Amino acid sequence: MLKKNIIIKIINILEYIYPNAKTDLQHLSPFELLIATMLSAQCTDKIVNIVTPVLFSKYPTPEALSIANVPDVENIIMSTGFYKNKTKNIIETSKVLVSNFNSAVPQTMDELTTLPGVGRKTANCVLGNYFQPQGIVVDTHVIRITNLIGIVSTKNAENIEKQLIDIVPKQYWVKFTHLLINHGRSICIARRPKCPQCSINKYCQYYIKKSF
Repeated sequence: MLKKNIIIKIINILEYIYPNAKTDLQHLSPFELLIATMLSAQCTDKIVNIVTPVLFSKYPTPEALSIANVPDVENIIMSTGFYKNKTKNIIETSKVLVSNFNSAVPQTMDELTTLPGVGRKTANCVLGNYFQPQGIVVDTHVIRITNLIGIVSTKNAENIEKQLIDIVPKQYWVKFTHLLINHGRSICIARRPKCPQCSINKYCQYYIKKSF
């Protein structure tokens, strides 16, 4: 069966199981989602959602965050890990937004990835939720599950994204990631996958090759 056909069947099944699949990061604007996504690196969404209300209550705009007190921001976001580097990046990004983009979050991949600490994953998250998607967010769940299924055979996120763009219908570029994240958290768990209970196991090369 062609990979594109497999993907569509998997999407249809997972959409039925996870009809409300979306990002767990709490946000009220492109700026808030941008900063929250930057903070989510190597950190759970749950912790980020505890931190961001405090951060945005004190620094609600790019202007405010661009002139924020560094030790204060470090203290607020410390629990997200790598807080010194994250503090530097979110403050520097805010400065660039103010100076180069009139305090607005840019709407293209090329512009977003000029911001300090912003790569394709973060840019895709913002574009997909607020503007026009220009790619697919590839996180650890997507890397792991697409390899297990057998539709990719690489751990390189950019290579996986390129391959997925070719086979995932564009209207699902945003939701596809959230479907796999939901599935990865509930069934296809990294250290203890519940393969016999998996609704897409008949399309999964790992399950087919494994003896259960």
